[in-house]
Amino acid sequence: QVQLVESGGGLVQAGDSLRLSCVVSESSSGTYVMGWFRQAPGEEREFVAYASPTAYTRIYADSVKGRFFISRDNAKNTMYLHMNDLKPQDTAIYYCVATQNYRGRSAGNWNYWGQGTQVTVSS
Repeated sequence: QVQLVESGGGLVQAGDSLRLSCVVSESSSGTYVMGWFRQAPGEEREFVAYASPTAYTRIYADSVKGRFFISRDNAKNTMYLHMNDLKPQDTAIYYCVATQNYRGRSAGNWNYWGQGTQVTVSS
């Protein structure tokens, strides 16, 4: 069973930056498509970004495009989400996700989920 462990969340002010990390329990993480979702209180889970196994392809939600950047270090079985110019509306629990058979960005298409890390942005 693949396990994903996120870290790096916290409380920041608007305009600040944060870097989230996701460590994968398997050494074969380089074969997975990996991404990030987030969920704000009272809201559904929202797609944020994903990267292909080599990160050649990186796709972002319109709400974060130009501010967030996804990267991978497969040698360390780790994926990152670099978040810049954070806004109060970015406040959410951020989840790392992975799948070996990418079928679209919908939440139901991702086989593995982390436990989430809280990001809170104050105005």
